[in-house]
Amino acid sequence: MIKVADLKVSQLFLFKEQSYAGRLNVVYKDHAVEFYELSDEQRNLFMEDVATVAKAIAKAFNPDKINYGAFSDTLSHLHMHIVPKYNDGYGFGSVFEMNPQKTYLSDTEYNVIIEKIKANL
Repeated sequence: MIKVADLKVSQLFLFKEQSYAGRLNVVYKDHAVEFYELSDEQRNLFMEDVATVAKAIAKAFNPDKINYGAFSDTLSHLHMHIVPKYNDGYGFGSVFEMNPQKTYLSDTEYNVIIEKIKANL
């Protein structure tokens, strides 16, 4: 992953694997594994970060739908996958694959995505 920005209580990362164009990960800054471990205030701030990122994706890339995933059996750190999906794009209409290993970009292409996201945060 490539770090994009620091948010209120999270860090934002771009997935290098970009089968889902613009896919990001919002990672809670402090150690937590489960949502229930957060106070109401911490959880609300984390979800504000998630919503901020989703809104930035919507503005930057105009996806047809945004999927959210908060699952991991092996990574013991709270994070949320933000996955833009497009009617004519990879995997539309089905559950997103965690890491399809199909699409990698050049450094320049990653930077273009990152700048679009930053401009809309």
